[in-house]
Amino acid sequence: MLNQSVPNNQPLDKTQVLAALNKILELELGGVVRYTHYALMVYGYNRIPIIAWLREQAECGLRHANEAGELITHLGEHPSLLIGPLLETHQHDIGDILRESLEHERQALHHYHELPHLARDRSVLLEKYARPTWRCSIPPGNRNISRCRKTCSAAPIPACKPAMSTPNSRWSPP
Repeated sequence: MLNQSVPNNQPLDKTQVLAALNKILELELGGVVRYTHYALMVYGYNRIPIIAWLREQAECGLRHANEAGELITHLGEHPSLLIGPLLETHQHDIGDILRESLEHERQALHHYHELPHLARDRSVLLEKYARPTWRCSIPPGNRNISRCRKTCSAAPIPACKPAMSTPNSRWSPP
């Protein structure tokens, strides 16, 4: 039930909730496209674990989009057919991919944070949805943001080192 007895007797602002859910749906669908594209563009020695992680993020985004869409239809409305912003920088270096992913996750997380404030003491169903304990990203985006941030700040490790002139010479990143 969406509107249960509420201590403060404030009704649920259905328009704001639907706007937040539709924005989440759009961003999650954009993430599916983004992570799928990135997985196709990864080359190099570490390709297999990287594309596995990117595909996992795409699958997780699709689950999140479905959850948001189910709530929208539960509220009696039509889910958006829009897809969140897709940025094609033509930069497919792993660092660039991670930085773009980090920005996408931060944007999505911002919209997830709006929902608890709209649902608090107004809808148990929406409060439960807004609680991240049962989602694959706990909370949505936080784990991805942490992973991307850690990976972006790690010392660069080149996939292919330039030929060394002597056995004792060391390659260092520019």
